[in-house]
Amino acid sequence: MNKDNIFYDPTLKKRHFKSKLFKYFTIASLVVSLLFLGVFLLDMVIKGSSAIKQTYIQIEVSYNQESIDSYRNAVDKRYLNLLSRAALREIPDQIQANPSLMDTKAVIWMLADDQVDMYAKEYYYKISEKDLETLKELEQNARVKQKFNTIFFTQGDSKTPEYSGILSAFIGTIMTLTVTMVVAFPIGVATAVYLEEFSKQNWWSEFLEININNLAAIPSILFGLLGLAVYINLLGLPRSSALVGGLTLALMTLPIIVVSSRAALRSVPASIRQAGYALGLTKVQVVKDHVLPLAFPGIMTGNIIGLAHAMGETAPLIIVGMIAFIPDSPTSVMEAATVMPAQLFTWAGMPERAYIERTAAGILVLLSVLISLNSLAVYLRKKFEVKW
Repeated sequence: MNKDNIFYDPTLKKRHFKSKLFKYFTIASLVVSLLFLGVFLLDMVIKGSSAIKQTYIQIEVSYNQESIDSYRNAVDKRYLNLLSRAALREIPDQIQANPSLMDTKAVIWMLADDQVDMYAKEYYYKISEKDLETLKELEQNARVKQKFNTIFFTQGDSKTPEYSGILSAFIGTIMTLTVTMVVAFPIGVATAVYLEEFSKQNWWSEFLEININNLAAIPSILFGLLGLAVYINLLGLPRSSALVGGLTLALMTLPIIVVSSRAALRSVPASIRQAGYALGLTKVQVVKDHVLPLAFPGIMTGNIIGLAHAMGETAPLIIVGMIAFIPDSPTSVMEAATVMPAQLFTWAGMPERAYIERTAAGILVLLSVLISLNSLAVYLRKKFEVKW
């Protein structure tokens, strides 16, 4: 274009260059983010895939009175250091539970020690030379093999790495999140409906809005301190229970639910309300029968995302004691429990190498649940949008 033209912009070429540069920067940032995510997931899969299998040793077990007195008498002394202490301690209980086993012998596959498991998986291990020779002899006789690790999915935490599982933490997570949603969902949605549909624009509503927005930005550990002060110290609720953990997470999730629910209510066209008023409906009828059903997809999406956010929190639950050692699954919300993020935090601090693969496997389980919750949110939103 001729520079003498009045429409000529001398900065046009420069602006086009900046626009392309900005586009390349955004693409590069996206690629780098996906690369880091891929490296993280690949590392977790590599480390956690080995936890799917567990090493077992075929051994002869003697069921007699000496075995009841001490589990160390149940097997040949050469194999004691190669077997899991947790599995050996179950032998006296098996005899007492089934008296017909008394004074008999059986060749069974018994859970191996975590160091033997690390040796079988070609990781770093600590086994004495004498025990290593015995182990290699067992391998030559095909008395060492790896089986699917059902223990990881059917047992709770344990002081022995090879006998630790995630079941108790998973059940504790379900109980905690159930309490969270039972408390946070109705209160959060009701608050959003009041602020968006019924409250007048005055200093009180502005005060509530400012505080709700501020609560959404508060560090989560402060909610843990609030839960400790109110629920445990003031109300005397049991420490480490799913009830306390759920109520604490409900406090943290409420601002997210209120903000997302208000956004969903605000997205409903004003013509819906005006049409209802024109037909003589009351404000309650318009909100209950027309506005809420239309806003329901957005409300559900916000609530499920808030639930997923609460599921990944650890800091507030550590404050209220849900990082305790819980070997057995809780049966009620009043019993001591732990959650998956806290369980993973505990395993990550353990010195044994076997806990590394269990931590990685637990992270994969947690990610699977979080992805499932987010997928459910997308599905519900699409389903109800089509319906309405």
